[in-house]
Amino acid sequence: MERRGRLEAFRLLLLCWMVVGPVPAQVRHPLPVLWMMPVSSGSGRGNLTAALAPAVRLALQDLQRQPPPLGNYEIQLQLLDSKCDPAAALKALFDAMWAGPKYLLVFGGVCPSVTALIARSLPALNLVQVSFAASSPSLSNRKWYGNLFSTVPSDRALNQATVKLLQRHKWSRVGLITQEGPRLSEMKKDLIRQLLKADIQLVSTESLSEDVCSSLRRLKENDVRIIIGQFDEESTSQVFCCAYRLNLFGARYQWIIADGGTAGWRLGWQVSGCTANSLLTAADGSIRLQMRQLSTKNTAGVSGRTPQDYQDSYLRQLFQEGSKVNALHAFAYDAVWVAAKALSQVMEAVKHREKYSVQRNVTVSEEEVYKMLLEAVKQTQFEGLTGPVLFRNGERMTSIELIQFQGSTGVLVGEFSTSTQQLRLMNQQLKFKGPGPARDQTLVVPQRQHVSFLLYVIVSSAAAVTIIITLTVLFFTFINRKHRLLRSRSGSQDELLLLGILLSSSSVLTSGLDGASLSNWTLELLCSVRLWTLSVGHAVGFAALFTKTWRVYSLCSIEPKQRGGCVVLWMLLLDVFVLTTWQILDPLRWVVQQHYAESDAAQDAVVRPYSEHCSSVNMELWLTAVCGCKGPLMGLGCFLAWSIRAVQADHVSSEHLTLSVFAVMVFSVSGVSGSLLTTHNPSVQFCLTSVLILCCNMFILSSVFGPKVSFLRLDNSELQSEAAEGDEDEDDEQLSLLNQELKSQTAQLDVEIETITMQLSETSEKPTSPDGINSPDHVWRRLSVQLPILHHSYLPAVGGVSASSSSLFGSREAFVHHDLLTTSTTASCTSDAAQPGPRYC
Repeated sequence: MERRGRLEAFRLLLLCWMVVGPVPAQVRHPLPVLWMMPVSSGSGRGNLTAALAPAVRLALQDLQRQPPPLGNYEIQLQLLDSKCDPAAALKALFDAMWAGPKYLLVFGGVCPSVTALIARSLPALNLVQVSFAASSPSLSNRKWYGNLFSTVPSDRALNQATVKLLQRHKWSRVGLITQEGPRLSEMKKDLIRQLLKADIQLVSTESLSEDVCSSLRRLKENDVRIIIGQFDEESTSQVFCCAYRLNLFGARYQWIIADGGTAGWRLGWQVSGCTANSLLTAADGSIRLQMRQLSTKNTAGVSGRTPQDYQDSYLRQLFQEGSKVNALHAFAYDAVWVAAKALSQVMEAVKHREKYSVQRNVTVSEEEVYKMLLEAVKQTQFEGLTGPVLFRNGERMTSIELIQFQGSTGVLVGEFSTSTQQLRLMNQQLKFKGPGPARDQTLVVPQRQHVSFLLYVIVSSAAAVTIIITLTVLFFTFINRKHRLLRSRSGSQDELLLLGILLSSSSVLTSGLDGASLSNWTLELLCSVRLWTLSVGHAVGFAALFTKTWRVYSLCSIEPKQRGGCVVLWMLLLDVFVLTTWQILDPLRWVVQQHYAESDAAQDAVVRPYSEHCSSVNMELWLTAVCGCKGPLMGLGCFLAWSIRAVQADHVSSEHLTLSVFAVMVFSVSGVSGSLLTTHNPSVQFCLTSVLILCCNMFILSSVFGPKVSFLRLDNSELQSEAAEGDEDEDDEQLSLLNQELKSQTAQLDVEIETITMQLSETSEKPTSPDGINSPDHVWRRLSVQLPILHHSYLPAVGGVSASSSSLFGSREAFVHHDLLTTSTTASCTSDAAQPGPRYC
């Protein structure tokens, strides 16, 4: 093996000698240049040098045939073996600089690590480097690598072309799969920076160091449609084989390969587990970004050769030597011309300054020569084999080709100019599998869910009818307010109940409005109006029902109860306080709610419904607070309503009052639950909540006010007769006279009782038989029992006595009017203990 390595090294040194010699007979000024290349055979680097040597030799031969002043100089290349080791390369450079002659320029540089280290040390050595393989994006930093120039385009240009292609087709969501390596890793970092700058989302970044199919599967799971690949030719077959197995090809996907190569693709030359047809199917339609290897112009350049003439000469010499083609040979040819033109221009300038200077014996310093050479390379511009050769910030300005794989061949479909930063696409050549470019993600079709106009009209009409009926009942109650049925305290409660029904019914009118025809400010205002009308209407209406129920319950109780109005008032104040706090701290906003998406495989789209509704940041907390305030009162109201279910009061059956309280409870719970469960469907939510509110209101109107209206209509003749007899003051006078008569009769009874008592006392003084039936003890007992019975049986016939009076004869205020039981309903309930049945007030 060592002998074979020595033979290979000897062969390369002989080849390099052939490049730099023999020289023509004419005298030419030598220009020493260091040629840094990996000469040792290893990892194919020896073959690289052998593949580039014919291109360098052709360039030197063409330079010899050039007229003066370029033909007056001869480039003498001194080969340095870099071994792709930065330390070894730097040592070899220092040794060459020490040994002499004086070098002004370094030629070559293939290994990125060696090139980066040498390029940073060039300013200290007053050297300029011209490379044909320095394409790493990190070398574009002119602060560190200001003396490095490369005839090959930078990988930054490939990334720029990729971003321009994405922007042209409006692809804003991509995935990246890369191969590990120094150069490709730098490309990956630069591409990520440019994607971020262009506001293009990089969904996922995968590596080929792991299982290729697993990496592609993760891209598919993330719904990546535009896939950017950065890998060499050796991995192409394996990648597209996995893409074929995972169905990552066709009209839904677009592959963009940005590897910077120039030789094109060769699918199927490596074992991948897929047939050639499968690989062609998977790769069909993919786009590859590559550097232009030769100029498309068939005209002679600065060397006098056409691109085709040069390629024929290069291949002829390469085949004679038995080496393989390298994609960088044309760039190496132009690099020799860049070095020769810059050096000859500087040498001519030095000669002219020394010859025609005002001062005699003027010698240009090495520092000045170095600066002149650096400026000459920057200003270099000519037509080379690879196209126009010129530099901008040390980078080669050229064109990047876009090749689309169609069928089994590659077709040029576009070019990207690094000088103008413009992308030119040939739309007639560009073909996609679908009707157009692939989408960058699954098409999401937003579907707005709203209340239909027909449904809103129907429900609003029902709400309007409910409001009209409520106003009619309110008006009817107002005009009959002097009726004895409505003169009591229940009249104000009826008005409050009707007010609650009006407010809750009005909230339905604002519930179906959405953002289709109103502004956001108006909608947010309606959110607050809807909340207040519904909540306050519910609180006022149920408060009226609760007060009615409490009054009946307190009248039918053995022990007197406190008035329920204070409790209701405090509950109303608490409800208003919660609503006010909610409105100030966390007001309702008009928000958009996204719902579960539905896929449509036929259209390659996903339908994502959304709806708009009123909400706040802590919506659940505020709803809990409101329900917590109303819940206990509603529970207490249901308990009281159940307790008085068999009582008759105010010409309204207690059964109707009980049903009304329970109806409010059931409809309220159903409305809250239904509203929370149907938030994803505004039409169903609006219809359900509105129907529950209106049905509850209509049920209360029919059960509470229906009997009263019927009674008032039937009792209309009675009302007229009462009006004819006299007003309320006359009735009071008659009652007063009747009360005085009863008091006089009671006084007479008191006198008779005193007389009988005195007779009994006198009789008790006479001795009698204790066992006689007329004995004083027997008579006293009979009187003590019979007189109260007589008193109770007599008085109700003419007026009545309060049953709550503890003394029948000692209190003259015990007598009350009998009609007071029916008008104010303050009398206690009576029932027959022996015969169970309903109680009446």
